[in-house]
Amino acid sequence: MNLFDLTGKVAVVTGGSSGNGQSIAYGLAQAGADVAVVGNTSPLDKTKKLIESTGRRCLPIKTDLRDIHEAKTKIIDSTMKEFGRIDILVNNAGIQRRNPVMVFTEKDWDDVLAVNLKSVFILSQGVAPIMQKNGWGKIINMASMLSFQGGLNVPAYAASKGGIAQLTKAMANEWSKYGINVNAMAPGYIVTKMNTALISDKERSRQILERIPAGRWGEPTDLIGGAIFLSSHASDYVDGHVLCIDGGWMGR
Repeated sequence: MNLFDLTGKVAVVTGGSSGNGQSIAYGLAQAGADVAVVGNTSPLDKTKKLIESTGRRCLPIKTDLRDIHEAKTKIIDSTMKEFGRIDILVNNAGIQRRNPVMVFTEKDWDDVLAVNLKSVFILSQGVAPIMQKNGWGKIINMASMLSFQGGLNVPAYAASKGGIAQLTKAMANEWSKYGINVNAMAPGYIVTKMNTALISDKERSRQILERIPAGRWGEPTDLIGGAIFLSSHASDYVDGHVLCIDGGWMGR
């Protein structure tokens, strides 16, 4: 199992205050990594306690990814000062805005694209030289079922996640030769705050559940295995891949 051992590695996980990001950060710590966890609106205390309960170190970083250039400097400088290295970057942070395309506002479009897509580009661009110098690194971007489908009333989110799939491939094409693996995870329908509206809509929730072969919505903990795999030596020959963790949704 040494292929999956992250002892001595340092991970940065954005959107780590709750849900998917919190589970991923905790999972990487369980595998041996120290973790810098990034959040904005929610406290990071619970994630910090979870990580430290594994015996690993945690650096909470509060910053707003909409102001990505300031956030990039804060994240990278703070992590390097605390740990001296960055081996893994998990671009998990994301926001959602729901409205029909005809009335979708420009501000909502800009906010969603800034957090979900632009921040991924800028942060990855920032850590890549560090990983290149070390000759090894892992970047995991958060894609979605909407990397493949259009969805309803979520044009900016769909555009951002379609962009994530292609950006992942573009970065992998350029950085694989440096020992940097760039891949993405595409969660299916997961029980998180972002999906509260869907879960509360009994009819829509029923329709979604009927299409999931596994017969249930996913939990944030369902992403841990994929995150450890894509962060470890086990995936050293995996590049530009979008891993669906969806209970079989895309196969139906």
